[in-house]
Amino acid sequence: MSRPLGLPVVRSSAFAFDTAHDYAEVLGGSVPGYSYSRIDNPTAVAFAEAVAALEAPDAADVGAEPFASGMAAISATLLGHLEAGDEVIAPAACYGGTWSLLTRWLPRWGIRPVLIDVTDAVAVRAAVTARTRMIYAETIANPTLAVSDLPALAQIAHQAGGRLVVDSTFATPVICRPLEYGADLVLHSATKFFGGHADATGGVVIGRSEHLGPVREARIDLGGCLAPDEAFLLHRGLQTVALRVARQSATAAVLADKLVGHPAVARLRYPGLASHPQHGTARALFRDGLFGSLITMDIRAGRLGGMAFCDALRTVAIAPSLGSVHSKVSHAASTTHRQLGDAALAAAGISPGQVRLSVGVEDPEELLADLRQALDAVLDGDVDLLV
Repeated sequence: MSRPLGLPVVRSSAFAFDTAHDYAEVLGGSVPGYSYSRIDNPTAVAFAEAVAALEAPDAADVGAEPFASGMAAISATLLGHLEAGDEVIAPAACYGGTWSLLTRWLPRWGIRPVLIDVTDAVAVRAAVTARTRMIYAETIANPTLAVSDLPALAQIAHQAGGRLVVDSTFATPVICRPLEYGADLVLHSATKFFGGHADATGGVVIGRSEHLGPVREARIDLGGCLAPDEAFLLHRGLQTVALRVARQSATAAVLADKLVGHPAVARLRYPGLASHPQHGTARALFRDGLFGSLITMDIRAGRLGGMAFCDALRTVAIAPSLGSVHSKVSHAASTTHRQLGDAALAAAGISPGQVRLSVGVEDPEELLADLRQALDAVLDGDVDLLV
């Protein structure tokens, strides 16, 4: 008896049945099986089940739903659990796509976003009303790297009769498992660390069946299904995610320590530094002494300084996304958070010169040399520094 070591890719969009009764039972969900890949596909299901095993290795009742992208996962989660008249408390500092969904789209359907600093438990509790149905948080915020106190948020959400939903893309289950701290649903942009090689796009939502059911229904009805070839690549990436995240986090810790005092850097944020506002929370919630592979730097001279720093890099790529084996940099205000105006950027703690560095698996000394020369170039250039 033998079995394939690689995950089989089932590219069929439709599945045949022996009888009409069999078809009806599978489509109705009374017996397991596959009918149409927008509903379920074997390769996509295998990927989702593998993620669930990483997020909740000891919980047999936790499942997962695969999506075509992280934003598809976020959209289905919010639309599956919120309706007209509801309120959702969310971070003022969150991913730009999430911010746009919260502020541009949800109000069209009568859902009110309440955007505040979710690291302030007192402020979160004060923001709760009779209409609060959800608290939405990011384990490590994009791009400010603020760390959420998940147990405190879970308590507030549950006392209000709502749910805690956590985007844990930046952490991955290698660093933090939000379900263990009371989260009801955890989601990821699988494009990032799970895939790990910048060659596949996907998303996933993890939780128990009573919370996952509405998300599944929204996925099926809205059509954000994960393609089997993408699922194969994402599943393959899961096999090395622990190794990559450990390496990337170790390198990021070294870089943060070496760059924090550079004169071109007005402020450097990394959860592993004692100077980080939520360093204590990170130490309490994160696993194995890992603090992630993202570093945020506020470059002096504002927008011009931040973009000049990016342009001077040689090893680090100017590119979207994060979490892959390649080190990447983005100027937040003009790319990942371009949806936010100046006031919203300021409210989120995103300075005009803020850059987000995603550390890859390259040689740490090579990366350090590249980052230092780029910062030196900002100091030596024609940009007027704001000190």
